[in-house]
Amino acid sequence: MTSMASLASTYRNQGRWKEAEELYLQAIEAHKQVLGPEHPDTLTSMTNLASTYWDQGRWKDAEILQLQVTDTLTQVLGPEHPHTLTSMANLALTCLDQGIWKEAEKLNVQVMETRKQVLGPEHPDTLTSMNNLAHTLRSSGQYTAALQLMAECVQLRDRKLGPDHPHTISSKSALNEWRGKVDSPSGTDGACNETFRGRNRKAGTVESNSVE
Repeated sequence: MTSMASLASTYRNQGRWKEAEELYLQAIEAHKQVLGPEHPDTLTSMTNLASTYWDQGRWKDAEILQLQVTDTLTQVLGPEHPHTLTSMANLALTCLDQGIWKEAEKLNVQVMETRKQVLGPEHPDTLTSMNNLAHTLRSSGQYTAALQLMAECVQLRDRKLGPDHPHTISSKSALNEWRGKVDSPSGTDGACNETFRGRNRKAGTVESNSVE
């Protein structure tokens, strides 16, 4: 089962989506039968299949799996466990990619606040949540709140990770672009009303974690 899942991951990394999907489905069924539906290996395969769907823009298929995984992890590991929060964060990104702003915002806030309490306000995972929430706020038209949160994220990342860290650079890039559009002579906040997709942003990125 492990070799099957590893091969599926290889196919996924090569963009061979159909082959990866078939192997992940086989691995999930094998894991369920041998280990049970709540075993970490089962949930890992489900998470990776969801990521395979996400890579292809199959948001609804990814969302269904991510909901199952998040619910199971919440019940088995608890709502504050790192795996639960990672799953919840990835579900938020899938909601964001579908334009389900309110649900994406709700999930991102929950993840960020929980990580602040459990890991601390300056932990890299907490700052990832802050970055993602800022993107979500901006995508839903809450430009002032998005700018304020991203500015805070940049300041913390600059101090905690350093100015040359890729995450710091990404957040700075987003912040500078957003400020430039708000301040440009030809536009107000309305000029910033773009649809952001998780994998294709002009500046800065929403950050996701897959479990391998």
